[in-house]
Amino acid sequence: MAERPESPLPCTSTPKSECPICKLFFPIKTIEEHVNDCLEESENICSKEAVPIPIISQEKPAQPKRVFGIFNSPSSAAKRVCRDGSSSNTPQTSAPATLTVPASSIVEIVEDNSNGTDGEQQENNGVPSNGNVPEPQSPSPHTEVAKTSWPADSNKPLAERVRPDNIEDYVGQEQVMGRNAILRKLFDSGSIPSMILWGPPGCGKTTLAHIIANRCKQNSNSMRFVSLSATSAGVNDVKEAVKVAKNESRFKRRTILFLDEIHRFNKLQQDIFLPHVESGTITLIGATTENPSFSLNSALLSRCRVIVLEKHSVESMMSILVRALPQYRAKLITDCDNNNIPNYGKSPLEPSLLISEETVRWLAETCDGDARIGLNSLQLALSVNVPTSQDAAPPKIISLEDVREGLKKSHLLYDRKGDQHYDLISALHKSIRASDDNAALYWVTRMIMSGEDPRYVCRRMIRMASEDIGMADTNALQVATATLTAVQTVGWPEADCIIAHCAVYLARAPKSREVYEAFKECRASIENWKGPMPPVPLHLRNAPTKLMKQLNYGNGYNLMHKDESGLTYMPEGLEDLRYF
Repeated sequence: MAERPESPLPCTSTPKSECPICKLFFPIKTIEEHVNDCLEESENICSKEAVPIPIISQEKPAQPKRVFGIFNSPSSAAKRVCRDGSSSNTPQTSAPATLTVPASSIVEIVEDNSNGTDGEQQENNGVPSNGNVPEPQSPSPHTEVAKTSWPADSNKPLAERVRPDNIEDYVGQEQVMGRNAILRKLFDSGSIPSMILWGPPGCGKTTLAHIIANRCKQNSNSMRFVSLSATSAGVNDVKEAVKVAKNESRFKRRTILFLDEIHRFNKLQQDIFLPHVESGTITLIGATTENPSFSLNSALLSRCRVIVLEKHSVESMMSILVRALPQYRAKLITDCDNNNIPNYGKSPLEPSLLISEETVRWLAETCDGDARIGLNSLQLALSVNVPTSQDAAPPKIISLEDVREGLKKSHLLYDRKGDQHYDLISALHKSIRASDDNAALYWVTRMIMSGEDPRYVCRRMIRMASEDIGMADTNALQVATATLTAVQTVGWPEADCIIAHCAVYLARAPKSREVYEAFKECRASIENWKGPMPPVPLHLRNAPTKLMKQLNYGNGYNLMHKDESGLTYMPEGLEDLRYF
């Protein structure tokens, strides 16, 4: 690693102290204020190859200007390099100061100039080399529309481009973020609690965290937002974030830590949050697609509210997709009839693409409530039809037939080890038990289409044949067992109809739980027996040796029916116990 540039030493007799963030010396009277400024702009750095960055000198003492670098660090260590013109001890010269930083790690250079002072120059690739800056054009009433009509970055997913910044633009999850919901009231009051956002992919967990981050930016004097992902961050990154949060808390600044995919942390790693959430050093917001009851530490769950987010409804998806149409200068029309297309003339608002309502609704229905998949599908449908030039041309119509073949439904939300796995097999079992052949066929088909192991489905149906059908139709157990053999013999996908055949047969078969219920009664009596278990009666014991015969093992046993043999077959004292 490249060495840190040497810090200027104090050159006067005034008592000075070193800033723990930027490693520069400042008068003791101003060091606290400077450290606070450093912490407000703390960003990540990593030292590899060093290049100089010009440090713009201060022009107005009342409005100090600060230039700092934002870096991409593999270790995500929360460090920062900053120079403050108002507090620097280096002599002021006409040449700008320089700061040595790695070239390979620079993401962007940000200038902190929130007050908008005049006379300051910024580097811009669009400025000609002669220094003549073109005069700004007069604003047009359609400037804002033109600005959002074409995607600024075609490589950026549409889901990221249209992600809302304000809670008023958040679509769906009315049970959680509705006007009268408790979480919404807490959010509006700024009292954001530690919480776990649990829901399927594309339901709005990351968007909600993005809105909270935007709220923190608006209230930067009292709140700060730190975002980590458990897929790339580790315990050391959390410790570093907590370390900075403790310093921030000294200045009454609250830290909200968002950890995406929090279930990727094992339960030992999750322990790192416990003391800091308990003490209020950080407010933890975790996002997970896994059931928190199984994937998260119970101690952590007791300190956080679990917010359950559901899949988007079709109407919610329609709202999300329609809101994204202006990104491609597309407009929604009721049908694809050329005779019903409005005449836009030469209006600057004339769309380049027209998409039918049935097409958007089809996209909303096939994305399985996943907004990310729906928006990405819409992006694909629009981007392949966007005109190559902005010359005047009639808008192109995108019909349902144009996108149906290219955007077939290709996925179903399913996890072979998660909630969907157990929820669907439970639905199949209960449908067969209720003799609903229609529902049984639906659930078993959905499981095998989602990628479930067909052998697992067959093993479960063998259990259903004995538990719910039992003695009412003993042939059901043979059918279920033969189904497993047939699936293993034929293989997939030819065995799909065999599984459906068995599911429908079990659903239509007569039901009897007599054996299963009697078995549970017998098991309970054995489990709850007090004292030593009763011995087997002598006449029921086997007597393969001479000694055993001398001990009367098997004495008096006969092959007659219980009503004729005169023998008892239950242990002594349990002769009158009945399980049926």
